Parts: sequence; structure tokens; C-alpha cells
Amino acid sequence: MGKSIVERAYYLMKLGRVFEERAKEEYMKGNIAGFLHLAIGEEAVHVGATLAFGKGDLFVHYREHVWALARGMSPKTVMAELFGKKTGVSKGKGGSMHLFDPAFNFYGGNAIVGAHLPHAVGAAYARKYLGHSEGVLVAFGDGATNAGNYYESLNLASLWELPVLFLNENNFYAIGTRVDRASAVKELYKKAKEFMPAVRIDGMNFFEVFDAVSKAKEYIETEGKPYYIEALTYRYEPHSMSDPGDYRSPRELKVFHDKDPVEFLKKEGIKRGLLTEEFIKQIDERVEKEVEEAVQFALKSPEPEDKELYTDIFCEVCTDVVP
Repeated sequence: MGKSIVERAYYLMKLGRVFEERAKEEYMKGNIAGFLHLAIGEEAVHVGATLAFGKGDLFVHYREHVWALARGMSPKTVMAELFGKKTGVSKGKGGSMHLFDPAFNFYGGNAIVGAHLPHAVGAAYARKYLGHSEGVLVAFGDGATNAGNYYESLNLASLWELPVLFLNENNFYAIGTRVDRASAVKELYKKAKEFMPAVRIDGMNFFEVFDAVSKAKEYIETEGKPYYIEALTYRYEPHSMSDPGDYRSPRELKVFHDKDPVEFLKKEGIKRGLLTEEFIKQIDERVEKEVEEAVQFALKSPEPEDKELYTDIFCEVCTDVVP
């Protein structure tokens, strides 16, 4: 793994962390309405998988801000979307759960748990039909593995030999229900082993995530078949801003705070000679500035006009459906 990749990873993980911490503040101020699902603590999975997967389609869940930033979306347009502004990536119509931009092959943000899995399988079918090798990555939480369309998606991807990487982001909780109270199979990757190659990795370790996804990417491109990864990770914040999160103990939180993915990358990067203290300082200062600029951009951006609220944001020639 090259130095440039690790430097890029630290920038994106730090950007995601500061961006979400600031989003939380702005939500408390009333500048962000609706739902806000934060992924603080899960940055290694989002950034590591995105950088390793490279080209191809990404379908992710509603805890998606860091995925979008890692894919290349501007912090300004993502923050503006959270604020419900016209300059947002979905023109203020989607909010936190619906960041979506075909220009980045990013089809993220589905508010229904597991509903995007069949979409990803369909996209992988299209990739295969058109002769593309890049494939599709679909990320989902542990709760989605108990849904019917989860098994339907695994079955069809395996049956049709489709180039799709199923990335199970296991943060141990489906809203407030622990995975061992909802799933009869405790090691979730074993749910997929009869369908395709399946592994479990440490999702708090960027290096392990990057290596595992790189291997999976090579497999789906060369074999044209699906692959499955269960990444063990953790969200420090509750399910959403409306959730008190009192179902987790202080001891449990401390265990995972001690494994913080951003701090781990920083220390391990320095240890391996891939990061320096000076570089980290520069990135920290850069990120604080970029996030502040994103907030100011969102605050100053206009609200969507009433006549635009029922138009297709990705179709310039579509007519308004409202008479």
C-alpha cells in the first residue's frame, strides 16, 4: 500500500469525522431537520472500501455521509443537502438519507433497510450484460441480513454469477436491538458462505478493510462472481439524533473508543512511515477550514422554489408533474 493512499485515507477519514461532528452541532441548532444518522466510528469501512473498490457502482445505506465524501462529493453540496438547500447534491429534496449522484456512480441513501440490495443486484446484472468488469459494491447493516430480500439478493447474485461485492457493515445494533438478539446466526458472514466466498474482518482497521476489499474487487472482476465481507465496526453515536442510545453501556462504548479508526490510522501510519506529524497537522487544519466553509455555504444557500419540489432533479427536460 502506497503512501499516497494512506495520506488520502487520513484526509477522508478526518474529513468525515469533523463533517459529522459539525452536522450534529447544526442539527442541535435547528439548521438540519428530519433524520440524521451519523457514522462516527465507522470511517475505516466507508473510506477503506471506497478507495479500494475504485470504479464501479456504489449502493449504500442511509448512514451515508462519509461514503459520499469518500466517493468525491463536495462537502459543500453534501452539507447543503443536509440543510435542505437548493445547492445540495439532491437539490434539497432528499436530505441526510438520500445523497445520490449518478456522476459519481453513487446510488446511496435508501431509507428502507435492505431495500437497496435488489437494486445493486440489478445494477450488477446490467454491468455483466454490457460487458463491464468494474462491478458493484453494496453496503448494508447487520439488521438487513434478517430481511427476505437479503437472501433473495444473495441467491440471484450467486445463481446468475454477478460481479457484486456484498459488504456487511456490522455495528452490532439494528437501531437499538443487538445483533445477537435478532439473528440466529451470530457470525453474519456465515449466512452467505453457501452462496459465495465470505470473510469476516476488523472494520476499525483501515489497512485490513482496504486489503480485503482490494482482494474482493479482484475476484469479482476476474471471476465475474459475487463476494461477501462482514466488517465488524461500531457507531459511537446512537441510531439517529432522536435516539437516546441508552441501550449501550459506558464500558461497551469505551472498548470501541479505544479502537478509534481515525486514531489507529494516525498511529499506524506514522509507525509504518506513511504519515508524518506535520502532514497530520496540515490535514487537521485543512479539514476544519473546509467543514466551516461547507456550513457557511449551506447557511447562505437558497431554499428550493415551490415549483421545483415535484420535478425530477436528474432530468433537465422533464415537466413538472403538478398541474
